[in-house]
Amino acid sequence: MVEKPKFDLIMEKFSIQNIEKINFLNSELEVEKATNLFLKLRVLAKENESYKVLRKHLSKLIKDYEDKNWSNNENITSEQIEESDLAEHIVQAENKFYLKRKEIIREKLKESGLNQTDLAKILGHRKGYISELINGIRPFSKDDLIIINRLFKIELEKLIPTFIKEEKVIHIRKTLKSIPKSRIILSKEILN
Repeated sequence: MVEKPKFDLIMEKFSIQNIEKINFLNSELEVEKATNLFLKLRVLAKENESYKVLRKHLSKLIKDYEDKNWSNNENITSEQIEESDLAEHIVQAENKFYLKRKEIIREKLKESGLNQTDLAKILGHRKGYISELINGIRPFSKDDLIIINRLFKIELEKLIPTFIKEEKVIHIRKTLKSIPKSRIILSKEILN
């Protein structure tokens, strides 16, 4: 069986249906993901009480991690700070993508005389679920994205995050260097 990359496991771990199963956070990326989700759920908690329970759980996880890893200034390393900065950068890039996608979908819905509730019906989802999808709290299914692409003529690259995980970038660079006949020239834009 092929092992899932670390980033994919973190994404799966922070899928809304898995939050209550998390007992502790393991990395700066997980803390950033938890913090980001905590903030996103603030708005949704006004509409749905069940999100308040998830927010409280996330808050405890974040506090426990920070108490363990950041409470003693003498033990904080430069590597820890770099990891935290990278995690923040990754989550900011994701948020920027999801916000742009949300704007594009809403604009296309408006142009079509539809709203989010109509999209939920078209995709066969309940209203609250579509809100989670559009806000980047749950991932859209491949089928959902293809339907949105075809109905609203939105380019797939604007619907599907095209980030390449760090582990994959390292693997690609290493592999291409080992293939003497490769004519692929890597630039920062290709793998970032």
